[in-house]
Amino acid sequence: MRFGMVHRIMTDALAALGVIALVASGQFNRYVSWAILIGLALALVVRESWQRHPALRHLDTGVLLVVIAVQVVRIVLTDASVLDVLVEFAAALQIIRLATRKGAAHDQQVIVLALLHLIAGTVLGGGLGYGLCFIGVLVVAPGALVLSHLRREVEGNYRQGARDRTGLPVDVPRILRSRRVVGRSFLAVTCLLSIPIFVFTAALFVIFPRVGLSLLLLNRGHTGRMIGFSGKVDLGAVGVLRSDPKLAMRVEIPDLPEPPPPRLTMHLRGTALDAYDGRTWTQSENFKRPTESDAGLVPIERYPDPSVDPVMRIDLEPIDPPVIFLPPNATGLRFKNRGQLGVEASTMAHRGPEGEFRYQPLDDRGLVYDVFLSRKRSPTFQRLSAADRRRYLELPRDLPTRVVELARTWTRGVDRPAERARAIQEHLRTEYRYDLASPSGADPHPLDHFLFESKRGHCEFYSTAMAILLRAVDVPTRNVTGFVGGTYNRFGRFYAVRQGDAHSWVEVYLDGEGWMTFDPTPPADAAPKSELVGVWAYLRDFIEATSQRWDRHIVGYDLNQQVSLLQTLTSRYRRSGSSGDVTLSRPRLLAVAAVAVALGGGLLYWRFRRSRRGREESRAGAGRTPSAILATALYESLESAMLAQGVPRPPSMPPLRHAEALELAAHPLAREILTLTQVYLRARFGGAKLTEDDSRDFERRVKALRAADLRALAAGEIELHGST
Repeated sequence: MRFGMVHRIMTDALAALGVIALVASGQFNRYVSWAILIGLALALVVRESWQRHPALRHLDTGVLLVVIAVQVVRIVLTDASVLDVLVEFAAALQIIRLATRKGAAHDQQVIVLALLHLIAGTVLGGGLGYGLCFIGVLVVAPGALVLSHLRREVEGNYRQGARDRTGLPVDVPRILRSRRVVGRSFLAVTCLLSIPIFVFTAALFVIFPRVGLSLLLLNRGHTGRMIGFSGKVDLGAVGVLRSDPKLAMRVEIPDLPEPPPPRLTMHLRGTALDAYDGRTWTQSENFKRPTESDAGLVPIERYPDPSVDPVMRIDLEPIDPPVIFLPPNATGLRFKNRGQLGVEASTMAHRGPEGEFRYQPLDDRGLVYDVFLSRKRSPTFQRLSAADRRRYLELPRDLPTRVVELARTWTRGVDRPAERARAIQEHLRTEYRYDLASPSGADPHPLDHFLFESKRGHCEFYSTAMAILLRAVDVPTRNVTGFVGGTYNRFGRFYAVRQGDAHSWVEVYLDGEGWMTFDPTPPADAAPKSELVGVWAYLRDFIEATSQRWDRHIVGYDLNQQVSLLQTLTSRYRRSGSSGDVTLSRPRLLAVAAVAVALGGGLLYWRFRRSRRGREESRAGAGRTPSAILATALYESLESAMLAQGVPRPPSMPPLRHAEALELAAHPLAREILTLTQVYLRARFGGAKLTEDDSRDFERRVKALRAADLRALAAGEIELHGST
């Protein structure tokens, strides 16, 4: 492996990992991220010969000034964040240096920038992508640093006029092309240095817990924030999220059957709306008040009982507005603050109209919370005052008469509100077709057009139709938006709810029961979607489960987890001590045995390779006869004499070819040099023996050659060579 090539590869890998750590943080929007990645790829393929071209001598300075000017203009003339601009400039600076580097000094700058990018990625993101980049840097950084130092020393010696053992100036290009400087053992040892570094880093991580990145006021991550679930929904401008596969939340369900269902409908409500004007749903009330809290528990209709109520855990991604999603039978909440110091929950929650809950973000990493469920599966909201009942029965002023007639037709002969709701739900499910691109959205009366003309639409048309038709027959309703459910992740044992699972349904108030959930959208179209199947779905589930564990145990590692870890270790130690012996379960025993066998096998293989290499070197050394060794030493003295006479042999030219080239050039010393070179070659490679007399004669002739007067030789006054 060539020294220069290995050094460039490891330096490039380190720089790429640093830039990718920044991109993986989610700080950049999609276009900036692609621009940075494309610029990085182009910078990595630039040849060294192009970088040293005289016409590009000041290219780095010019490009850097342009980037600075562009970023300053963005800050002054746009609403771009200063943090965004600085991080983008850091990535651009690395790309410029990679494309215009010249020598080891610039390579060291590349390494320093890569390490700074890794630190910035810690603050900005810290997700699974950053974790993979961090592990890659641990493996590559030791080798890159050592090779960069070696190259810096080589180039420094060259600039100071250092010479090699033959007296020639240090040949930097030859050293960079050399295959003897860097071998497999060197790379293996430097990369294995990452193991003690990782162990030391992990120990520091466990001892010193994180106290929350929100203290730095930098972890904003706004580019990944979901948008939706506001207090206003336009009937003709929704429905496009059904195909979005981006993860919205992870939901852990208690008491799952075995095997768990691959898809589960949960109807996680976010926002409810009570006023419809013929096209748009809104909330007629507007208030926000802090929720009650007792020992970290937030009641909804009553305080939950943590000792008996089942618990559903939800890991919610950042969303704007920050809505809290609840199942239909929730009784209370308990927040799990990621990365916060202390035991008491510090997340602030507020209650809004129509049973809506929102939280005050402490940072932009979303929210983890527990939802306590009713053991009797009672609905969450059970009360409706007589004064409020009227607004849940209001109809649009310009509602066509045939809509009211349709409601009466579908519910003719049905008196109970629950039966009326089921009748209208069944008609909508069976007589209408689901369509994300419904033409009814462009009509001035979208609901009327959906019911009588197109008869196709997305979930908002179905829920609006059911809500208004029930109001027309004196049944209180409201429109609800949230997530319908999710698909099961076999690795993380949670349900992955995606943005494409956003949905709309209806809550119907039934006397004596409360607000009950009805979904008029056809079940096949309302079910959670999963676009990937087979191997791709398997890989997606693995990545999402790994990401969840990373966020929970690495990014969210705090004082609570540290105390829990110490308590677990202490309790295990006490149990093992009290039992008098330390026993391992069979799987753990097999794992320990496998590790021991692997380590033992690796050690034996290493010893075998080392002994084999030693035998090969011994055989190679044993193959050189004493005459060959003596001939090599004698030829080195000849090379020194040739250097003194101004005819040194280039390192890339064989000895015989050099002597023949001198003879073709009619050099006065050519005949003697050729004769001595032939003596060397016969003894070194031809098997000829050199006696002590031959050695003394060779040394005498070399001494004469060193002291020869070239002008006298050219005049024929001195006879240099003698008998061989």
